[in-house]
Amino acid sequence: MKRRADYLWRLCATGASFLAFGICGILFSVLVFPFACMWPHPASRQRAVTTVIHVFFRSLVAVLQKLGVMKLDITNAAALRTRTPAIVVANHPTYLDVMVLLALTPAACCVVKQAHWRNPCFWGIVRAAEYVSNAAPAELVESAARQLRAGYTMIIFPEGTRSPAQNRLHAFSRGFAHIALNADAPIVPVLIDCDPPAFTKQMRWYEVPPRSFCLRVNVLEPIDAAAIATAHAPPAIAARTLTHAVQAHITQRLLEYGFFKT
Repeated sequence: MKRRADYLWRLCATGASFLAFGICGILFSVLVFPFACMWPHPASRQRAVTTVIHVFFRSLVAVLQKLGVMKLDITNAAALRTRTPAIVVANHPTYLDVMVLLALTPAACCVVKQAHWRNPCFWGIVRAAEYVSNAAPAELVESAARQLRAGYTMIIFPEGTRSPAQNRLHAFSRGFAHIALNADAPIVPVLIDCDPPAFTKQMRWYEVPPRSFCLRVNVLEPIDAAAIATAHAPPAIAARTLTHAVQAHITQRLLEYGFFKT
């Protein structure tokens, strides 16, 4: 009975959290976004919006932990709080990954799917925060490089969607590599693991695991993109070399840290 009651509590708490998130997203788009558009200074407007998003997701993560829905185990979180512009490249096992990384990173910008520009919960947020769409590769690189120069950390999931299985990654797209080489920015690899699995590509939101899940986040040492890319190589070859190297690096560390089981 106790185990059953715990499961039902976490199911209800999870549903309530998703509902609250959706309502807050809609209210932001309908109420806050129009006022943000009237703010006369674009730079301070974006800074204010990203700060609000950071605080909101920090609060949401704290609430989920308090409710017993999730636990959070972070290694080297200070590397995300330095406010030094970098490209955070992470694997993507769960739906909550972006929420956690935004909660850990004070000044962050994301590369997001073009579909979010039409999503009723997200359209105002992504516009007001000046997130970068993945619709056009050339514009993606230019916009992301501009955000880095403005002092923002770019959060990118190069798989493009959640991982296909617990121990497998999608092939990385090269966008982050082109951005790193264009902006001469360091790449910060981040490993994410969820035990037991929750909110994966194969699971519905209501498929709550039998116990509270633990989201483990391990921030690795930065990678010098220019040092890995072949010297004087054409941009396409340099980006391909860097992409393969970063994916191999992340995959190997996932194995070493036990996030992937052989």
